[in-house]
Formats: sequence, C-alpha cells, structure tokens
Amino acid sequence: MKHMTQACAAVFLCAGLAWSFPVSAEEIASTSIGRQTVGVVVGGMLPVRIMEAQSSKLNGVAVHPSWQITLTDPIGDGWWRGSVALGLEAVFLGIAEPTGTYGVGVTPKVVYTLTSFGRFKPYVEGGGGPLWTNFDGRIPEQGSDFNFLVWGGAGASYDLTARWALNAGVRLSHISNSGTESPNSGVNYLLPFVGFSAKIF
Repeated sequence: MKHMTQACAAVFLCAGLAWSFPVSAEEIASTSIGRQTVGVVVGGMLPVRIMEAQSSKLNGVAVHPSWQITLTDPIGDGWWRGSVALGLEAVFLGIAEPTGTYGVGVTPKVVYTLTSFGRFKPYVEGGGGPLWTNFDGRIPEQGSDFNFLVWGGAGASYDLTARWALNAGVRLSHISNSGTESPNSGVNYLLPFVGFSAKIF
C-alpha cells in the first residue's frame, strides 16, 4: 500500500507541474492521424473469482508503461464521436498474495477514445499478450511459468495541457496459459489505475 501511495503522489505531482503550461482550446481539440502518445498507469490488483476452481486471490501492484498511435481522425457525429488507436504496453506485476510472485510481459492493445467532451476524453480499451511469471509451484491454478494476460477496461483522460494528460480507469484482467500446461484454471483481478500520458508527435 505504501508503494501505491507513493506512485499516486508522483502522478499528481507530475499533473501539477504539467498544469502550469498554457494550452489553447484548438490544441486540446485536435486529434490527428499519426499522433503518438507515451504514458504509464499504476494500480493495485483486486482479486476476482469467476469460476469455482479459481481460489487464489491475487493482491499486488501492476505497472503498465505504454505507447500508442492514433489511426483515425474522429469518426461519427454524436456523443460517440471518437478516434481509434493501436498501441503496445509493457506489463510489470508484483504480487504479494497468496505468495510472492511476479509477471513481466507485453500486450498489444486497441483504444477507442471519445472526443466530443473537450478536455475530458472517456475511452474503452483492450489487449492481450505473453506473460512470463514464476507461478509454477506457487499459484495452484497455473501449472506453468509462461502464461498469457488478456484484459479489457474503460477509463478517461483529462488534458492538462496540449501535451500532458491525467488518466484514471479500471480494467478486468485474466491470466492463463491457454491450455499449454495443466492445471490451467486461470486467475483474474480488477485493476483500478491512475497515470499520465504525453503526446510526443
């Protein structure tokens, strides 16, 4: 919990520094094909049991640095008007319960961001990819160290300046080895997160 508090404080400090730079409405509203963004989100893992065989309760911290590129100008005319982006995230999981374990991976992702609300930009996102862990022998639901992470969620960003944005949201994540080893009951967790992002091009 101490590390989570420190991470949140760092995010809000960066947000405060970014707030000091002026920004115009035109800069905030602009969304163009090819725009690239980097960022990071940090959250605490909350266990979710979906199937009877999933008894382990994962508690820990997840850190996801990311990069994404906008593929479309805003599509649509109503409140659902938005842009599509593709990206890539690194995954760093530090699990404290039920025992000390870790996960390191990478997940491609797709993001749909609503652009009709000015500085406030809700989005839905999802992704999945390989996850290297030390679960075998430690997490009873997973019989291998090589697993996959699949996730989906929703959140919102708030443009602090033309470059910097604050992010918050929640994801539902599932870890399994896709049947390559036994057992393979899978484990799940919710990830409420906060973070920030910066437009680089």
